[in-house]
Amino acid sequence: MNIYVSNLSFAVQDEDLRGFFTEYGEVTSAKVIMDKFTNRSRGFGFVEMSDKAAAEKAIKELDGATVDGRAIKVNEARPKEDRPARKPSFSGNNNSRW
Repeated sequence: MNIYVSNLSFAVQDEDLRGFFTEYGEVTSAKVIMDKFTNRSRGFGFVEMSDKAAAEKAIKELDGATVDGRAIKVNEARPKEDRPARKPSFSGNNNSRW
């Protein structure tokens, strides 16, 4: 089961995130999402657990828990949605005659 964790402190690293969930069962992966330009944490991450029952217990018990002074939000991750392609804006003014 894939778990979404948000409102993480910017100091939390992958191994810290893994540690929050290991007491509930086997963690297959734990990844804090980083900004590709600044290489700083974006404040959220994903944890994957092999046992669904253990993952559900972790979600129930960790949702709202305080970590590094912040109340984290923990829930089952939703599949990534396909977004429509963005239309290019050439002038920024759609009322132009030219």
